[in-house]
Amino acid sequence: RSLSNPREIAQKGDILRIFLMACSVKSVKLSVIGLSCLQKLISHDAVASSALKEILATLRDHSEMPDESLQLKTLQTMLIVFQSHLRPESEEDMSQALGICLHLLESSRSSDSVRNTAAATFRQAVALVFDNVVLAESLPTGKASPARLGSSASSVANNVTRSFGQTLSLAFSYGELTMREDLTDVGKLGLRLLEDLTALAAGGSARWLHAQSLHRTFALDILEFVLSTYVPVFRALLSYQQVLRHQICSLLMTSLRTNVELEGEAGEPAFRRLVLRLVAHVIRLYSSSLVTESEVFLNMLVKVTRLDLPLWHQILVLEILRGFCVEARTLRSLFQTFDINPTNTNVVENIVKALALVVATIQASDSSEETLAAVAGMFSSKAKGIEWSMDTDASNAAVLVASEAHTITLALEGLLGVVFTIATLTDEALDAGELESPRCEVDRLVCSGQSALLCVAMVNSTWLTILDSLSLILMRSQGEAIILEILKGYQAFTQACGVLRAIEPLNSFLASLCKFTINNPNEGEKRSSILLSPGSKKPETSMDQRDSIILTPKNVQALRTLFNVAHRLHNILGPSWVLVLETLAALDRTIHSPHASTQEVSASVSRLSRDTSGQYSDFHILSSLNSQLFESSALMNVAAVKSLLSALHQLSSQHISGNSQLSGQQIGSIAFSVERMTSILVNNLHRVESIWDQIAAHHLELANCPNPQLRNMALDSLDHSICSVVGSEKFQGISSAPHPLKEYQLVEESETRSFEYAVLSPLVILYSSNKNIDVQMGALKILLHVLERHGEKLSYSWPSILHMLRAVADASEKDVISLGFQSVRVIMNEGLATIPVQCLDECILVTGAYGAQKTDINISLTAAGLLWTATDFIVKGLSGRSVQKANHLNEEVQLGVSTEEGDIPTSEEGVKRNPLQQLVDYNKLFFSVFSVLQKLGADDRPEVRNSAVRTLFQTLCTHGQKLSLSMWEDCLWIYVFPMLEHVSHLASTSSKDEWHGKELGTRAGKAVHMLIHHSRNTAQKQWDETIVLLLGGIARLLRSFFPLLQQLSKFSSGWAILLAFLKNSILNGSKEVALAAINCLQTFVSSNCPKGNLESSFVKSVLDIYELVLQTSPNYKSDSADKVKQEVLRGLGDLYVQAQSLFNDDMYLRLMAVMHLMIKSSMNSSDYDSELGSIPAVQRGILEIIPMLRPTTMLSSMWSPLLLELLCYLNGEESPLHRNSKEIREQNSDALANGTKRSSVEQGHINGTGTKGDTVVGCGWGILFIEKLVPIMVNLFLEAPPNERCSASPQVIQGLGRCMNTRRDNPRGTLWRVSAECFNRVVTDEVRQENAECGSDMNSYRLSRARFWKEVADVYETFLVGSCGRVLSSDVPSADSATADESLEMTVLTVFGDSVLKLQKEAPVEVLQRLVNCLDRCASRTGSLPIQTVGLLPLHCSRFSLGCLQMMFSLCSCILKTSSYPAVSETSKVSISILTKRCEVILGQFLADENDLGDRPLPSVRIEETVCVLQELARLILDIETANALNIPLYLKDALRENQSHGRAHLLSLLPTFSELVVSREPRVRELVQVLLRLISSELGLQRLT
Repeated sequence: RSLSNPREIAQKGDILRIFLMACSVKSVKLSVIGLSCLQKLISHDAVASSALKEILATLRDHSEMPDESLQLKTLQTMLIVFQSHLRPESEEDMSQALGICLHLLESSRSSDSVRNTAAATFRQAVALVFDNVVLAESLPTGKASPARLGSSASSVANNVTRSFGQTLSLAFSYGELTMREDLTDVGKLGLRLLEDLTALAAGGSARWLHAQSLHRTFALDILEFVLSTYVPVFRALLSYQQVLRHQICSLLMTSLRTNVELEGEAGEPAFRRLVLRLVAHVIRLYSSSLVTESEVFLNMLVKVTRLDLPLWHQILVLEILRGFCVEARTLRSLFQTFDINPTNTNVVENIVKALALVVATIQASDSSEETLAAVAGMFSSKAKGIEWSMDTDASNAAVLVASEAHTITLALEGLLGVVFTIATLTDEALDAGELESPRCEVDRLVCSGQSALLCVAMVNSTWLTILDSLSLILMRSQGEAIILEILKGYQAFTQACGVLRAIEPLNSFLASLCKFTINNPNEGEKRSSILLSPGSKKPETSMDQRDSIILTPKNVQALRTLFNVAHRLHNILGPSWVLVLETLAALDRTIHSPHASTQEVSASVSRLSRDTSGQYSDFHILSSLNSQLFESSALMNVAAVKSLLSALHQLSSQHISGNSQLSGQQIGSIAFSVERMTSILVNNLHRVESIWDQIAAHHLELANCPNPQLRNMALDSLDHSICSVVGSEKFQGISSAPHPLKEYQLVEESETRSFEYAVLSPLVILYSSNKNIDVQMGALKILLHVLERHGEKLSYSWPSILHMLRAVADASEKDVISLGFQSVRVIMNEGLATIPVQCLDECILVTGAYGAQKTDINISLTAAGLLWTATDFIVKGLSGRSVQKANHLNEEVQLGVSTEEGDIPTSEEGVKRNPLQQLVDYNKLFFSVFSVLQKLGADDRPEVRNSAVRTLFQTLCTHGQKLSLSMWEDCLWIYVFPMLEHVSHLASTSSKDEWHGKELGTRAGKAVHMLIHHSRNTAQKQWDETIVLLLGGIARLLRSFFPLLQQLSKFSSGWAILLAFLKNSILNGSKEVALAAINCLQTFVSSNCPKGNLESSFVKSVLDIYELVLQTSPNYKSDSADKVKQEVLRGLGDLYVQAQSLFNDDMYLRLMAVMHLMIKSSMNSSDYDSELGSIPAVQRGILEIIPMLRPTTMLSSMWSPLLLELLCYLNGEESPLHRNSKEIREQNSDALANGTKRSSVEQGHINGTGTKGDTVVGCGWGILFIEKLVPIMVNLFLEAPPNERCSASPQVIQGLGRCMNTRRDNPRGTLWRVSAECFNRVVTDEVRQENAECGSDMNSYRLSRARFWKEVADVYETFLVGSCGRVLSSDVPSADSATADESLEMTVLTVFGDSVLKLQKEAPVEVLQRLVNCLDRCASRTGSLPIQTVGLLPLHCSRFSLGCLQMMFSLCSCILKTSSYPAVSETSKVSISILTKRCEVILGQFLADENDLGDRPLPSVRIEETVCVLQELARLILDIETANALNIPLYLKDALRENQSHGRAHLLSLLPTFSELVVSREPRVRELVQVLLRLISSELGLQRLT
């Protein structure tokens, strides 16, 4: 501890000597302590090198001691010495040190633990010696680990990969070593050790080590360690290599001999295993330098496999051979060294054959099934990572079977190792560029390069042997792991053959593999795979077997392997595709078979409890792999794709026969081929030109087959194929040529055009050459799909498509035509913008052909609609062109100048920018559409021609603004007018015979026909419907384009033709035609008049037609005629309303004359409508238009004729217009327009005295008509100008009075009520009229107003007074009716008093006298009745009487005086005297009745009347003027005037009567009389004295 470092301790020899002395005591305890201390000193380098000999001597002495712990301590110290700086370097020291270890190892007194420790120490000492040799000789320090692949639990493929990596790294570490002869001392030391070890392994003695004997097994183990670990020593040092060649190899050759019986240790399995491992290391590591020795070793090993040796011996040999096979570099080296060299033996080939013979022993074995099961179990264990080992002590039958299985397993793994080695080497050559990849586009058939040639040679020498063995095991075995491993081998070898272009091995392996994919129930070896139910006693019939297809796991894995191979080698298979495709076709049938299943499902689960999702999982995977194989064809080169298509064609063609009956298997194979062709096409659209011809040819071949199922299959596939090609991006690039196509473009794109023709030509061929309806329809369906999805991509094939569709229109089958028309619809609706302009006209003609076909009427109707779509497209083109020429046409259009289309200026630059400008003749296209519509307009089918007519006019109306004047003229004179004339001719010559509907069946022996509406049951009626549509179209044209049409050069002649046609339609046509013609005129007028587009001449022409129609047959009666007349009347009214500004007096009088004629012809009391209580239709029409006829400001002079005309209808008189109707019918309008006659007519009506109340109102006109006419007339009268009203007001009042008089004879009627209300309106308005509003002719005004007041007085006297004398009806009126009548009476009374008497300004006094007397007479109804009958008076009569009495008091009151004071004062003066007299009469009558009755009560009516009079007298206040009119003494008047107390003057005149009433028995009367007397006293200024 006092020393500073180990070096100082080493220099102090005394310290070491102390511990050595302790060891020399021979005491175990002290020796152990001493050795432990010695170990620590050596470990810390605290011992000098010179002390080595003493230490070795001490250790040698201790090794002789029998104590185990001391022996172990000695070995431990020895190992520390070897690992420290004291390690022996001289031969003597090394020999002594190693001798100690060997002594303890071989000593009989040593325990097992000591022997084991000694062996380990010796091994480590040897390793340290050779490590020092490597360092001393400056050799690479890398060490090769011994390969133990024979016992690996992983798969063969993984072993090959791993060994390949190990040998690769080993070769990289060692490189090329130069052989040397000279050795260092350390090298010599190692050489002496190697020689002694070899001698000991051979059973001899080691002179240098001083060992007489050693276990040969241990010596061999040490040699194996040295040979496998220190490879550079034997490769670089000649002395070592010579020892290896001459001594070790001799030892191994002697040990390998099997022709002599080996005794002792040499015959034990462990010794044999070590010998074989040494041989394996020599061959693996030193075969390049020991060629002869390695060849001998290999031949001896191969020979051993053929000898009848114990199984454990064979197993050991097979493990070695298997190790060679799974090591790619070793096998390559062996093949290069021996097989390729003609002078040497084909070692690798012999190994493969030897292994194959071992595998083949399975066929001769009595327990082959058990052995196969054991083999499968071993592979399964390895797949799970479980190590399998053989128990050599067992000797029963199970061990024997296991041993046999082990040999077969090793042989099979060796063969698989060869396979995977070849595959690995092939991949290496591929990576090195010596071989072309299978996915390379360019296929180089000649293999070049050393590695590639080596692989080819290996394949050629081994493939047949390997195939036989693998196929044998694959056929016999059912284990999953072994099947997977063998199939991996199949895949690896097949792919290598493909890469190496070894065609025969490739096809052989493919054929073998395909045999294991699908079970064939007809083969005996496959029958075992079909599972029988437990109760079945014999196999099912072949049909049942065929129906029940079961895929075993072997089948599934084989199929997966086949898919992998096909994916890898798709560019190389070529003709071999047929083998693959036949298998895939069988798989496809199996997948789609309803009875197919996998073995796991069918074997382990009952049918009722199967999980369907798991049952078909394999099928789903296989189906996906099947599809992916063909989807990956996009990665193949063109030649490979063609080869694949050829194989599919061959597969399909071999099943096609002339017979239409094919088996399910044949159809399945054909379906598989067709589907896969389609899949290939879809995935190779980028290069479809190269493969299209093959695919199309096969589809056409199938479409011409007699079997319908094949035909449908071909058509469906062709549909998918063509749509895919046309819809692809490749086709987009091909057919994106601009429209229109020029000559140089056609030349440049000839290839493009030919391809597009090729794509669509199968459709044309199928339709034209195949007469089968199903095929033709299939071709049309395909064409429809192409047009619907990708029609815009087509360019060059349009002529053939349109030609084909045109031919379809002439077909006789409805379904064929319908399909063809669907394509036409797609073209016309969506494709016009993309069709080349050269084909647009043909499109229109094709559409017209479908419209003209007679097979399906719905198609014809739809075709007409498509023509409308075409016009939209055409007009867009016209609009686009019109934008370019706008600058040139603006002035011409504004001036109305027609410009021809050909005169449009175009510049060269414009043509270059827009080539369509010269190529597209939109005018021609437009007229093509019209030509087709014109032909369809004459079709004998009503629906078709009607649709054509609608379309034609709808086109013109919608796009007319975009047409030029020249186009308008062509449309009208070439198409519209000829169509009008032709349709009219066909309608006039059509049959009037009634049609019978389609026969539906029979009932009771009689035919039952479909009902046809009466409006369509003849040909002529249906032609009339077409004429109606024509007229409607013309009306739309006139409404929208009349100003434009007026600019046409032939407008006048066209207008005349149209008017003649309309006139003839109204006069001679059916009801519907006449109404349509009238509607045409009405539309024309109503649409153009408000815009100011019409001149007076057009209005007159329309009026002429109306007048002529109404004058032609005025007395003709029928529902249709009435309807026509009603429409004409509406037309007249509308004509006047719309064209008021164009009417003059003459035209207005003609209008009135026509109206009067219609009214006169319709007035017949025997009308059926009148009998039913309704107005006839014509009269309703008249009532509708009368309000429209109010004259305008320009026609103000027409108010009087209008009102007088209406009054004539009201009064039942003959009008002047009617008296001159004959002249009107002769159109002598001048006479009617004479102002003198008109004024005389007016004056006669003004001065005439009409018949009074007894005149029958509306005689012959109809009371209902008069009821509706009265309000209309009053409204017109109130709207008339004041001066016209002044002249007509007396007649109006008189007419209304007559109507009100009907109350006497018809109190329940409505006319008197309506007239009373209208009378109130008129009289109220007239009374309020100012003088200034009535014009400047005051004489005429006064005369008219005098007549007016006279008529007013007459009306009130007749209505209010005269009606009181009517006979009361026996029918009791309803309460509502009585209330309404009373309310109306009170309204009349209110208007009478408040609006007439109070507001009048100019009524003559005599008229006022009459009016007030009329009111007084009404007020006297109650008082004039005797006491006996007054109680019977109805309540409403008494109330009306009191109302009249109160109105008289109101007239006399000064409270209501207004600005018109003089007129009101006059009314009061007239009223007061009459009122006082009436009061005196009423009060006197009350006194007389009271005296006559005595004590009996008076009627309440009388009392109420008296009380009312007294109350009103008390409230009445008079003005001075009214008071002066009282009949009282003059002095009283003067006194009242002076005292200004005239307000109660009327009470003074009645004072005597009041004096008599003071004694009345009625309390209310007495009280009121007292009030009146007090008022009189107050008025006179008298007061009580007290």
